[in-house]
This record gives sequence, structure tokens and C-alpha cells, in this order.
Amino acid sequence: MTIKDRSYQLARAYFDAVSQGDLPDDLLTPDMTGWITTGGAMDKARYQDLVRLLAAMCAGPLTFTIHSLTADEDRVVAEADSEGLLINGETYRNTYVFVFRIRDDRIASVAEHYNPLVAQEKLVPLMKDAAARIAG
Repeated sequence: MTIKDRSYQLARAYFDAVSQGDLPDDLLTPDMTGWITTGGAMDKARYQDLVRLLAAMCAGPLTFTIHSLTADEDRVVAEADSEGLLINGETYRNTYVFVFRIRDDRIASVAEHYNPLVAQEKLVPLMKDAAARIAG
């Protein structure tokens, strides 16, 4: 398998994991960092917490459609859309550009660029209840 193929495989594994609501350590470097449009930079634990929070806001899996993957050196760029049903019964859809950095066959960083207006309108009102669901 080429480095490019492995990078594509890691990006696809990321989307599969996020769809399941958990981003496992074995996909990530120990010092992995994340960045999101509405929250800026964060460490690995915070990013993984946000993946779980997103899952708690959804009534089922958030599915991603990957429109393109481009790999060069240690980077993979993915253009994707998401769709899912939220716990309040509304449909959530957003459009993204993800930039992954790969190191040692793991994701070292991910930057999520998405439409912040959609996230603000659809997700922010659900965050408190979703956080309570996670806390149990």
C-alpha cells in the first residue's frame, strides 16, 4: 500500500469513527490536535469529547459523503457533506473541508472548516442537553 493510499484509508477511517460517535486513540497520534471553525484549536482529549458531544446531539449516526480526497506529502484534504437526524427531530446537514496531517500512520492533526451558521442554528441549542446525556 502506498503512503497516499494509507493516508486516504486514515481519512476514511476518521469519517467512519465520527459517524459512530467515537474517535479512538489508535487512529490518532498521542499529541494530536484539532481545530474547528467555531472553536479554534484544541488538544486531542477535547476534540474527542466534541465528537462524542456531536453524537449525543444526533438521534442516529451522522453520515458523511466524501466528494474528494487529495493527498500530498503529510496532508490529506477531504471535501465532504454530512447529514443526520438530531435529537429534536430536525435534519442536520453541513458542508466541510477537512485538512488532516498524517504522522507515523496516524492522524496528527485535523482542521474542520464548515458553515458556522448551520452549526449555530442547529447544534448550539442542543449542546446543554447533549452534554447532560454524556455525563449520564
